[in-house]
Amino acid sequence: MSMGLEVGTHADGMTLNRADTLAVEEVARALLSTAGSRIDDAAWLREAGRRWHDLPVSLRKSLAAFRRDSGPAGAFVIRGLPVDPALVPGTPMVSGSVQREATVAAAALMLVTNTLGDPISFRPEKSGAMVHDVIPVPGNEEFQGNEGSVHLTFHNENVFHPHRPDYVLLLCLRADHDRVAGLRTASIRQVARLLSDESREVLFRPEFVSAPPPSFGLPPGESQPHAVLSGAPEDPDVQVDFAATGPLTRRADAAMRELQALFAEHALTHYLTPGDLAIVDNRVTVHGRTGFTPHYDGRDRWLQRTFAVQNLRRSRVHRADDGHVLVG
Repeated sequence: MSMGLEVGTHADGMTLNRADTLAVEEVARALLSTAGSRIDDAAWLREAGRRWHDLPVSLRKSLAAFRRDSGPAGAFVIRGLPVDPALVPGTPMVSGSVQREATVAAAALMLVTNTLGDPISFRPEKSGAMVHDVIPVPGNEEFQGNEGSVHLTFHNENVFHPHRPDYVLLLCLRADHDRVAGLRTASIRQVARLLSDESREVLFRPEFVSAPPPSFGLPPGESQPHAVLSGAPEDPDVQVDFAATGPLTRRADAAMRELQALFAEHALTHYLTPGDLAIVDNRVTVHGRTGFTPHYDGRDRWLQRTFAVQNLRRSRVHRADDGHVLVG
């Protein structure tokens, strides 16, 4: 089981001690038999939404602070969650892989998700499952998404969608063979003041369009024109996917290139090991991944992913029966 030696909290992460790791495991195990161990069941989700209050105080306080202010990096890594590498099964190798059965790791992930807001998923993506497998899939090496293994460009998750997640959570079950796959994060807070005045002005204008990601399986199309930066000029939100967002003007193209270069220059790289959970504030921070070489031997890199929003009601019209799955 992956666990730290002491509780350590700092600006961009924390490490659980043995006692807190075991406490998280105890709460997670209590969820395993709920609703027939079906994570996507409404009863299971309700219980997880109640039980997160039983997580260790140190963990809940750190997550509450991150939720209030995600800081300059807009990313937070928790180390020491209950993932026992000896008990992790073979890494899946099929497209669309998800985790529908409650395991200790998946339950712990969903408990943390609930501390940040309400979990959501999207019906066109991974068939609406709440917990996604992020794995390399044979034949999809060049895929700019969660099933590829080449360099993954910086992006906000589901950038085209009006109700994209506020937070993206990625729990490591298994690292890649060579330990070279790194989660890359870059926040607009790190680079906004470095933008030229002209680029900054253009990025606040609706001179960009974004296509849905291939993982949604939707017909080719683009969003309505949108700005890359929005909100408070001194602390803007960012909306961009450098593989899916296109400029509508020459000045927009130049501004996007400048922003991409600054993100690359100031990005942080997180090498996740089993039990590490990375949380990305999807409103201010883009993420990507360095490339790696999968072996397709059942021991490849395996992350599990969830999404959370702070205001579930905003998407009510898109969710059947007031559930957690957006239908489109």
